[in-house]
Amino acid sequence: MGFRGYPNFNQLSAQRRKSSEGHWNTVERNAEGDSERQIHSDSFRGRQPRLVRAVRSSLLVKRYQRLIAVVLFLGVLLAVFEFSGLRGHFNLAFMRQVIEQHQIGGLLIFVLLFSLGNLIQIPGWVFLAAAVLTLGQLWGGVVTYVAAVVSCVLTFLTIRALGGDALRQLKNRLAVRILSELDAHPIGSVALLRLLFQTAPALNYALSMSGIRFRGYLIGTLIGLPIPIALYCIFFEDLAVLLHIR
Repeated sequence: MGFRGYPNFNQLSAQRRKSSEGHWNTVERNAEGDSERQIHSDSFRGRQPRLVRAVRSSLLVKRYQRLIAVVLFLGVLLAVFEFSGLRGHFNLAFMRQVIEQHQIGGLLIFVLLFSLGNLIQIPGWVFLAAAVLTLGQLWGGVVTYVAAVVSCVLTFLTIRALGGDALRQLKNRLAVRILSELDAHPIGSVALLRLLFQTAPALNYALSMSGIRFRGYLIGTLIGLPIPIALYCIFFEDLAVLLHIR
């Protein structure tokens, strides 16, 4: 002790140094803690975009899984027929041969080939031309009409089983508007589409996954196909006469 009642100067200095050291140690510990928390925060933010992308990808796959299933099915089927060489047999000469060599059985085979051809992107005019050139304008048209309707029905049942109403999952405004129009006038819409595009494979796939009821699909198909088939029959008959094919 210095003067009585007052602390020694050296003791005060020592206490101040200890207090200062304790303060700076506390500051350093807090700074280290903040740094570690910042590192963990940055690490989490770095992982967050990847996590969000993974979740979004999973949701997209789940939403469009039936549409993906249809695309894979058609792709595999087309690849099998293409690389095996079977798709090359779907030509005018082969179809005429099938009809000419067999009567009732040949017509059944013709209908089945038409249905299968619709799944592997074979245009319907090949079958129509073969029927007209072999059976004539009237019966060729009748057989083609029956085969076309059966083909559309089988395609609808196959794609609907795989894809359901997959197109309803699309959030595109144009798709929503088209589907709304299809819901409002199912028979008329299908009939008009058949008049314009007949049995185009892409049209069949889209209608099958549109959620339209089978009844509206079938009636619209029955109404829409006769006129274009009749026009094609006249065209191929005149072409056959002109080229002396028959």
